[in-house]
Amino acid sequence: MSRPSSLDPLFRSLHSIKGVGDKLAALLTRFFGAPEGQEAIALDILMHMPSGVVDRRRQVGIAEAYLNQVVTLKLHIDRHQPAPRGRDYIPHRVFAHDETGEVQLVFFRAHGGWVEKALPVGEQRYVSGQIGFFNGEKQITHPDYIVEPEKFDTLPLVEPVYPLTNGLGSKALSKLVKQVVQTVPALPEWIPAETLSQFKWPTFAQAMAAVHNPQEPADGELWGPARMRLAYDEYFAGQLTLQLIRSSMISERGIARKFTGELTTRVAATLPFTLTEGQQAAIAEIHADLASPDRMSRLLQGDVGSGKTVVALMAMAAVAESGAQSVLMAPTELLASQHYKTLKPLAEAAGLGIALLTGKMPAAERRIILAGLASGQTHIAVGTHALFQSGVEFHNLGLNVVDEQHRFGVHQRLALSEKGRHTDLLVMTATPIPRTLVLTHFGDMAVSVLRQKPKGRQPIDTAVSSIKDYPRIVERLKTRLDEGAQAFWVCPLVEESEHLDVISAEDRFAELQKLFGNQVALVHGRMSAAAKQEVMARFIANEVKLLVATTVIEVGVDVPNASIMIIEHAERFGLAQLHQLRGRVGRGAIRSACLLLYKEPLSETAKARLETIKSSEDGFLIAERDLELRGQGDVLGTRQSGMPGYRLAVPDVHRHLIDYAHDDAKALLQRNPALTGADGEAAQTALYLFRKDLAIPLIRAG
Repeated sequence: MSRPSSLDPLFRSLHSIKGVGDKLAALLTRFFGAPEGQEAIALDILMHMPSGVVDRRRQVGIAEAYLNQVVTLKLHIDRHQPAPRGRDYIPHRVFAHDETGEVQLVFFRAHGGWVEKALPVGEQRYVSGQIGFFNGEKQITHPDYIVEPEKFDTLPLVEPVYPLTNGLGSKALSKLVKQVVQTVPALPEWIPAETLSQFKWPTFAQAMAAVHNPQEPADGELWGPARMRLAYDEYFAGQLTLQLIRSSMISERGIARKFTGELTTRVAATLPFTLTEGQQAAIAEIHADLASPDRMSRLLQGDVGSGKTVVALMAMAAVAESGAQSVLMAPTELLASQHYKTLKPLAEAAGLGIALLTGKMPAAERRIILAGLASGQTHIAVGTHALFQSGVEFHNLGLNVVDEQHRFGVHQRLALSEKGRHTDLLVMTATPIPRTLVLTHFGDMAVSVLRQKPKGRQPIDTAVSSIKDYPRIVERLKTRLDEGAQAFWVCPLVEESEHLDVISAEDRFAELQKLFGNQVALVHGRMSAAAKQEVMARFIANEVKLLVATTVIEVGVDVPNASIMIIEHAERFGLAQLHQLRGRVGRGAIRSACLLLYKEPLSETAKARLETIKSSEDGFLIAERDLELRGQGDVLGTRQSGMPGYRLAVPDVHRHLIDYAHDDAKALLQRNPALTGADGEAAQTALYLFRKDLAIPLIRAG
């Protein structure tokens, strides 16, 4: 179905709204962040939620109007005292009274006689604004509203307040919003009747009217029925999109694979440790997916060091038994070569052909590897995403394993699944993602979770200290390095910033160099990949004892001998990030330590964060806490990656609704996969309304 014509009023250009010219349209388009080359539309204005309300219903006498209160007074106008000519800094004052007392109305730069016209001496006016005091007298500076008694009903007693941008006044925006709200059509209902009656929610149009045109302050409250309904709608459209992606990925038939058990048994036998229960369970779930005729689309979540790579290897060995090949893609060359180093001895001992593809490979070597992939002799290829986009031919590609996919949106998942005709997809992430976010971002995937650490992993001692202790800390560090330890020193910024009072990696490196000479090296995100690689190689080879770094080392760097992690300005990092960074140590046989250095003064949130990290090593608990402390967009680092940002739902308040939305979307598609009939068309309307048109072509005919 194409977009229902009932939605046309909301998809019209801003120019068709009274009072919007080119300048204002351009300003609103920038403000609402419309897609490249497109103008904002009426719908953008409708979806712009108020941040609060002003309650002007307090109609009291002047005597009961208290400081900083917003009140609406019925005043008798006594006299004007205009500013002396040429002395603009003195305001125009209007003196007024009611039965209970006196008040002054104050106007700065009031030229042109409009104040006299608005407040004629001897007449009555309703005036609304905030009460202030000056020299012991009550006053209202620049009242928000002045109306004649017979026009009292035009005074908005409960008024929504909107987030604004430079050049856009609240009165102008309110006027536009009110116009658009009047054009919201009656839409078919997409919420199941039982959900509606359980929560006693209004219709979509009623909810929008209540939020933008509240009669009571409660109408617009985040936990009130109108906002709850709208938050659910937004979640529902998102969940329906993910479910459609899932059904379209899975329904493009996979292959029911048959296994001999030979290679997996050999891999298990070559492992230097026994698999944890979590690993065994994940392997069993993946096995079942591979054996079923549907395509696998599974997320493997495991905390730092929970042994995801081994689970992936067991999956790739099973695929090899069925006669197909696998690729393992990592976000950087450094991570790809590290995966290769971990997997190579295990794969070769079990008789699996494995190859690493990198960008810097000599042409002759690359040709040999490509030939192995094309002939099917190589079972596993490891590399970065980029390498599998350019002319790599497989004999029979069966499984895509993608590491750290949360840096990768839904669109990339779709593109990836189209590459190998019926390939199964396994995504691994070391970011423990709270359940609500798994639903938001990975609602299209089945999930396996590894919660235990493999045996032999050392616990990490975590301490918190003020940067004032710097001399003592460096002294201790020197002793440890002389004993043969290696350490990371992480800073938040590469170079000095004039806006933040934060030491940069470059400055810290210069300081530490005075003490440690050539035993210390620097690595950061602005260096070329080759330069980064070279420094890391020297650190891994133990030629460098101390590595000063920015967060480039956050994901996946494996240096078993490094046992000390110092994080400077720890108060500036998110919890998930601190946890990831700490996970870079504790990977070898040596007891490891992590020191969180902070600079005073600490905010309450920062204190809570450092306390959480100090007291727990459970990544999932830390992730849930992170979500509470700083909201959902940051936990996955998704602000930049085109992930769903919400406009109507506020995750802190509405998080529980995502479960309902998920279940309702799933039930709807099971019942009606082609979204036909009344409830199907209603759901499609919701997809258009929330700009999820990406999902419309995925709706399967019948």
